[in-house]
Amino acid sequence: MSGINKVILVGHLGKDPEVRNLEGGVSVTSFPLATSETFNKDGKKVEQTEWHNIVMWRGLAEVAARFLSKGKLVYIEGKLRTRSFEDKEGIKKYTTEIVAENFTMLGRKSDFETEPLKSPSKNGDSFIDHLNAEDY
Repeated sequence: MSGINKVILVGHLGKDPEVRNLEGGVSVTSFPLATSETFNKDGKKVEQTEWHNIVMWRGLAEVAARFLSKGKLVYIEGKLRTRSFEDKEGIKKYTTEIVAENFTMLGRKSDFETEPLKSPSKNGDSFIDHLNAEDY
């Protein structure tokens, strides 16, 4: 029997997505995502925040870079991936990331219309109103 590697998160972006274009025109976007939970400890309400490193590839990366920004609430589905790399001193390090397979922007429609968008449409309307799946 094969295993299951599935992650579902709902949280706020910790900073604007960082976009890189790799060889062959492949886009990759990454950003930190904060998830919080509250619980009672000694009769006091305590909030605990976890930070997750999110990575998105190709078309999903391009859409995320275009529409997501710091503070936005987002639902993300993906899988855990741990990889190794060498730092500047040549020391092997490990990092665990969530490789997103899809995402949904959450919140009110007005949350995405009141701010200047990164790629406005030619006629000045909100680009979100003109988002089509076939564009990606």
